[in-house]
Amino acid sequence: MLNELFNECETKMRSSVNHMLRDFKTLRTGKVTTSVLDNVKIDYYGTLTGLDQVGSILVADATTIIINPWEKNLLSAIDSAISKANIGATPNNDGSQIKLFFPAMTVEQRQESVKQMKGMGEHAKVAIRNDRKNANDKVKKSEKDKEITADESKSAQENIQKITDKYISEVDSILRTKEAEILKV
Repeated sequence: MLNELFNECETKMRSSVNHMLRDFKTLRTGKVTTSVLDNVKIDYYGTLTGLDQVGSILVADATTIIINPWEKNLLSAIDSAISKANIGATPNNDGSQIKLFFPAMTVEQRQESVKQMKGMGEHAKVAIRNDRKNANDKVKKSEKDKEITADESKSAQENIQKITDKYISEVDSILRTKEAEILKV
């Protein structure tokens, strides 16, 4: 029973780290990637659809993204959605494709990206700590219901804390690496 709890706890904590890594893809780091458009959705025949589902997205160079919609009538919808998303570039619609020219990042923009990244890291740590609390609550309930002994409960909570420390440490390590990447000019 406790092993299942440990596995469940570890799975949830791993999921929190993975969620943070997915969020990082929306950050600007100096070199543009197509992932800055991941959260941009357009109304495609009544359904909110990601840009990668309605056209091809290419990185032309370190500061340019080109979007070629499969249906040319979507150009204005894509243009509008990108403008509303406020991703740091104004769409240039030439009638057949949309080009996004991202200016080089300033020191202030890099610091702002680091600030956003640290906020994402804090959210991940909070989620990990909540997972720890939920697991500890289950252990305490099992002890109260006389399913496990007090010693087993103490040991289980120590094990849960070790798992928590491992994932908090992993988040801190990822944050340090990503901060160095963003601040590198």
